[in-house]
Amino acid sequence: MTLPRIGDARAEDDAAIRGLLSAVQLPVTDLDAAAWQRFQVARDGGRIVGSVALDRAGDAALLRSLAVAPETRRHGLGRALVQAAEARARELDVMTLYLLTTTAAPFFERLGYVPLDRARAPQAIAALPQFAGVCPSSAALLRKRLAPGAAS
Repeated sequence: MTLPRIGDARAEDDAAIRGLLSAVQLPVTDLDAAAWQRFQVARDGGRIVGSVALDRAGDAALLRSLAVAPETRRHGLGRALVQAAEARARELDVMTLYLLTTTAAPFFERLGYVPLDRARAPQAIAALPQFAGVCPSSAALLRKRLAPGAAS
């Protein structure tokens, strides 16, 4: 399988992004009308089959909403979306990425993310809606420090 093209989301992608996130049981309740601007999406033809977003908080960001349509899993698209988000983070001078997950910690650990006690999250990250209440308190927190200008 050839990986779908990953690029910036457009305003008209909003409903498809929300639909994909809902289909894979990821939260959408905290997404405002401009949330699509923080997303990168994978397109297979005209259909969105993957997504990832960054919620920036100073020189850190929360990597969120990594979603891959079930029929396109197991081909490296999740890894490619994370790499795209990391590249975008570097462009934005983000030094550290954090994420919360209830199911995918081993996947992210293989990509260099390390578990971190939630109490050690920076205040700016802890104040984000996903951290503060959208994700359950049982969600694992992981962190990855990014080397400036390094390739993923």
